[in-house]
Amino acid sequence: MRIHHLHETNVRTSPSLTAIMLGVGEIITLLVSLAISFAIFVPLTGVLVRFRAQYNPRGLQLDVEGTPQPHTGPVIRSYFAMMKRVYRIEGWAGLYKGLMPTLLSTLFVTGVILTFMDTPSPSHGRYHAPNTSLLGTLFYSIIMMLISLPTSIITYRSITTPFKLSYLNAAQSFRAILTPTERRKPWILYLTPGLLASEVLHIVIVVVGLGPLRRLLLPKPELGSYPDYSLTKLGIYIVVVLITTAVLSPLEVMSIRLAIQRNHASAEYNSVSQEIEGDAEDNTEFSGNEEDVITLRSESDPYLGLVDCAKRMVDEEGFSSMYRAWWITLLGGLGSVASY
Repeated sequence: MRIHHLHETNVRTSPSLTAIMLGVGEIITLLVSLAISFAIFVPLTGVLVRFRAQYNPRGLQLDVEGTPQPHTGPVIRSYFAMMKRVYRIEGWAGLYKGLMPTLLSTLFVTGVILTFMDTPSPSHGRYHAPNTSLLGTLFYSIIMMLISLPTSIITYRSITTPFKLSYLNAAQSFRAILTPTERRKPWILYLTPGLLASEVLHIVIVVVGLGPLRRLLLPKPELGSYPDYSLTKLGIYIVVVLITTAVLSPLEVMSIRLAIQRNHASAEYNSVSQEIEGDAEDNTEFSGNEEDVITLRSESDPYLGLVDCAKRMVDEEGFSSMYRAWWITLLGGLGSVASY
């Protein structure tokens, strides 16, 4: 009885121990939720990136001598057809390409948020953007985009590369997805033609356009109460989401196209002629593959900017190429209603 009494006393008089136990529990919960999230969303995101990056020219292409050549690569016209193709050629390993950069980028961005931007108020395990003015929210969103942009580029390229990347050998992986110019001057990633313009425009539309309309039409319910939305206002907001999807979907497709377009010291160099000797020798493609999962546009004729990317995609692949998997963008817009 005395031992039990002393134990109870120690527990009552050791708030630091209780805090540590709660902290460990929160960390375990976070790790489990991250594991489940990665297991579900990494394959889905990988398929989405490949589908939007796939180059489907609708006409004859000219070779280096100007001779018309028919397109010989795969033609994938749906998200689920891409998923089936990835699994058939590369299996589960192919579906989980991009897992390591996704994990590292998540940890990096989360660390930046908790270190420099988190508020002292309790968040119950969730982080929310600071409640500030419209311009403050816009500035915050752009800063977060700039922080995460390099990791997003690396993730997209890791997903679309035909090489089997090592999970632990970062140097080897960087040699496969980054050009010597990008490795010597990492900041050049921010100068990728059209990419920053696409990302900033996307943020402006969401923060300045969609955000205020959502707060106007769908007021945030008070804590502990259920939302009481007007059906008319809800219908108007859904129409607004449909309209913004028509603009956001092409921006998201072009962002992927521009992000995987590697930067070279000179535009006439291709990915082979500019490589430092031995850079790609350790990289192997998925064993037994006789065909590539996707076809990427030639780096010898890059997009020169956001407008040039849009024009060439429409001219070369048709207007529908700008709306690949548009329904995912729409679901994201509609999902914001439930998470508001």
